[in-house]
Amino acid sequence: MESYAKHFCIEPKFKQVVEKAEFVNGIWRVRSQDCEYISRWLIVATGENAEPVIPEIVGLERFNGNVVHTSGYKSGLEFRKQKVLVVGCGNSGMEVSLDLCRHNASPHMVVRNSVHVLPREIFCCSTFGIAMALHKWLPLRLVDKFILLMSNLTLGSIEKLGLRRPKTGPIELKNTTGKTPVLDGGALNQIKSGNIKVMEEVREITRNGAKFMDGQEKEFDSIVLATGYKSNVPFWLKGSDFFTEEGMPRTAFPNDTRVANMGIWDGTTGRNKGVPFKQVQYSNRGVVIRENRENIGSVKERSQVVGPSGVNKISFDLQKGGLGSSGFSKVVGSDVKAGGLKENKSIGRPVIIQNRS
Repeated sequence: MESYAKHFCIEPKFKQVVEKAEFVNGIWRVRSQDCEYISRWLIVATGENAEPVIPEIVGLERFNGNVVHTSGYKSGLEFRKQKVLVVGCGNSGMEVSLDLCRHNASPHMVVRNSVHVLPREIFCCSTFGIAMALHKWLPLRLVDKFILLMSNLTLGSIEKLGLRRPKTGPIELKNTTGKTPVLDGGALNQIKSGNIKVMEEVREITRNGAKFMDGQEKEFDSIVLATGYKSNVPFWLKGSDFFTEEGMPRTAFPNDTRVANMGIWDGTTGRNKGVPFKQVQYSNRGVVIRENRENIGSVKERSQVVGPSGVNKISFDLQKGGLGSSGFSKVVGSDVKAGGLKENKSIGRPVIIQNRS
């Protein structure tokens, strides 16, 4: 990777906060905390988990104990022998609850919605890997039925533990909503043994604890918010119709002559999240389509354009001038593979901005 960066003169700009990016009069103006970058091209490679989601819970601000989001959670050691309310039962909530058990804390996990819990492996193979392999030959509903059958045989009924499975299968649910199934790492056994308590939805937070929808009221020393993350693209990318309000890309690369985004590659399903599958198929064949029908190429003529690690390969095409070497490009993202093109008298020079916003 270092030789690749050296060959293409990739110079990451670290500790930069992108405050605003606007497309004005045919150029991009990307403003950080200490300077402004001018470019013809902008590649968005910031992913979907940039900012923690802080839920609006009545009374949260008046809680006397410690409140931390999982983004700031380091270890259960600091919660040793405490009663901890874990809000959320996704992968983060389950893993934090398990870690708290290992450090002699008493976690109470709030389960508001239905959730799929699957074993990490089936027949010593990755559960998601098996699902993707089966989906090549079987309809998705049959794949989900097989995965759920093996989950019940391996883990038992989760309904008996106070957890409810969604009516939609785990892989179909992931495809349609982006909701990732929980991969059990031992939390279910702790629930069965009573070390992790499953709680109903929180009605309100009190000074010393919480009241729940089922009428219970308990005291807690700390609260951990395992409530996920969101994209911050809508905050800094102004005047763009390529992203939803949630920051998900509407189309895969290439979009048009203004901005390129790589989509959100989902290793669970092998698809680009938020992008029509047909578009991803075209992109993965290496076809580059522009609105003016210029610069149409194929894999035979240039390196593969998109995919799970597609951003780094764009810089190769930019370096050859295939996507407009007369200007320079700034790439906004923390992926060290991301590449762009910077203006230079002799040859384009790729640059990255590591966005901490």
